[in-house]
Formats: sequence, C-alpha cells, structure tokens
Amino acid sequence: MLEKLRAWAQALKRQIVIVWHLARDPKTPWWLKAWFGITLAYALSPIDLIPDFIPVFGLLDDLILLPFFIWLGMHFSAPQVLANARAAADAALRLPASRAGAIGIAAIWALAIGATAVYFWRKT
Repeated sequence: MLEKLRAWAQALKRQIVIVWHLARDPKTPWWLKAWFGITLAYALSPIDLIPDFIPVFGLLDDLILLPFFIWLGMHFSAPQVLANARAAADAALRLPASRAGAIGIAAIWALAIGATAVYFWRKT
C-alpha cells in the first residue's frame, strides 16, 4: 500500500513538472498557458475549495481536482509539445539533488527561526 502511494506521488510530481514545461513552451496557446498557471497556482496555494482541516473531504478535493486539471490541460496540448515537455521533465527529474542547496535552505530556515525567537525573547 505504501509503495503504491509513493509511486502515485512520484507520478503526480512528474505531471506537475510536465505542466510547468508546457506552460513555458512558446508553442502552447495563451489560454492553455493560463489554464496551466491556474493549475499550478491551485497546486501550490494554501487556499482550497474545501479547507484541509475538514476530515477526508479536505484532502479529497486535492486528490481529485488536481489530477483532473492536469489531465484536462494535457488533453488539449499538441502531441509534439507534450512529448517535448515529458522529455524535459524526465531530464529535470534525473538531476541529482544538491546537498549544498539543501544546506543553504536549512541555514535560511534556521536563521529565520532564530531571528524570530530573538525578537520575541526581547519583547518579553
């Protein structure tokens, strides 16, 4: 079960990268770019149609709507543009993770948390 869920999450990650490449392709029509922009904004937005704190239904809209938005956009994409976006996404996902980048992001978070703690500590 866990392996199946992990494979589904990897496939969704790949689909989002494909959408990103489709949205940036100059051969994609403007209205489809707008659709992909809305899809990516919905995927990254903390605001949902059904709030996440509602049990089951809060996450269900993400599990149903996001794949549907992606599928619909890909359905209207030109086959050659879609093939190019898939190849670009596969190449992007094969890149190794950067340890220096991860350390840099962790350092930024540590500094932000430390600065917030110092700010509130001095206030009291």
